[in-house]
Amino acid sequence: MAKKQKYYVVWKGHEPGIYTNWTDCQLQIKSYSGAEYKSFKTLQEAELAYGGEYADFKESKDADKPNLLIENIEEIKRNSISVDAACSGNPGDMEYRGVDTFSKDEIFRQGPFEYGTNNVGEFLALVHALALLDKGKAYDKIIYTDSKTAMAWVRNKRVKTQLKQTPQNKILFELIDRGITWLKNNEVRNPIVKWDTKNWGEIPADFGRK
Repeated sequence: MAKKQKYYVVWKGHEPGIYTNWTDCQLQIKSYSGAEYKSFKTLQEAELAYGGEYADFKESKDADKPNLLIENIEEIKRNSISVDAACSGNPGDMEYRGVDTFSKDEIFRQGPFEYGTNNVGEFLALVHALALLDKGKAYDKIIYTDSKTAMAWVRNKRVKTQLKQTPQNKILFELIDRGITWLKNNEVRNPIVKWDTKNWGEIPADFGRK
């Protein structure tokens, strides 16, 4: 019988986040004093827990049953930013923005940039949000994105794009380099969580051009 998938939340560790296997989770908590972590049965439960406090879950004997109710997702959204990008063509004119997840008020917007891609925009939006929140020391805010690729690029501090540099998009590659430099010189302290489009609908930062 196949082993059931579990999701591991690391609130405090070398690199906080949500992990899909115990080995990766162990790497984040090994030799980390005061590590806070727990497992959950579903990704949605893990995401909700990650947006809460470890204290709400640590007393539970059943690590897979969070105390945080699903209804609390609206409260979690009140203290978060959502980011997204839009691109007319691939490559094409690209822009990105960040909004308050709950009110949908626009916090920042950049572009359009010529000859860009959606993935590059999603990455730049994430780094923009991280730098903005770091500047204001708003480390309690969650950043939502619907791009697994951008999350991986931020996590690895490396952009693996097939986009070719041209005179038209030179500024994008300068922004990418600045983003990577920021990631290498600063600690990522805000939780970055994958937006659950299937259950929550389009991410609030969506440009509505699909």
